[in-house]
Amino acid sequence: MLLHIVNKSPFINNSLESCLRAAKKNSGVLFIEDGVYGALDNTAITPQVKKAMKDKKFFVLASDLKARGVSDGVIKGIEVVDYGGFVDLTTQYDVVESWL
Repeated sequence: MLLHIVNKSPFINNSLESCLRAAKKNSGVLFIEDGVYGALDNTAITPQVKKAMKDKKFFVLASDLKARGVSDGVIKGIEVVDYGGFVDLTTQYDVVESWL
């Protein structure tokens, strides 16, 4: 299984869209840094993320949400994780790929 890490805002480049096209069933997607904007509900990218959630697991880093003042409003079903959870994810998945 593959864990995809997205650290760029989906509103400034297309790394999240590319990630969603490439991610296979049962992959994980972790939003960090400015990538956390992709985890927010009621945005232009929300429908694509919700569709991908049907067969992929999504996570978002709590401290990056907090640092950007957007802790509320995460799409229902996306798991908010702390740094320990981030580390756990990197060990649970066979391969980790970062989308720049």
